[in-house]
Amino acid sequence: MDNNSFEQFNIPKILFGDTARFLKEGMDVIVSFESDEAIMAQAPATVELEITYTEPAVKGDTSTSALKNATVETGVEIKVPLFINQGDKVKVDTRSGDYIERVK
Repeated sequence: MDNNSFEQFNIPKILFGDTARFLKEGMDVIVSFESDEAIMAQAPATVELEITYTEPAVKGDTSTSALKNATVETGVEIKVPLFINQGDKVKVDTRSGDYIERVK
């Protein structure tokens, strides 16, 4: 939806490439049009997503930069540090899918 005119557009996910897996409703994205047809779409470089599932860290399993799998609200599985728990919000790089930081 255009934030100024409130006009609705259907943008094919293929235009976003791999970053489409991190899109959620209400996000601001950049879309380029030519003759009323979308020709390019770009998601934000980083997004804040909630962790919906992750295994609890095992005590004593704290070697340097240890990572565990976690599922975010869009259904994508990413690697996060052991201190991240279910319900935490994290910042994710949409280009690589890497964890950046925990959001307070």
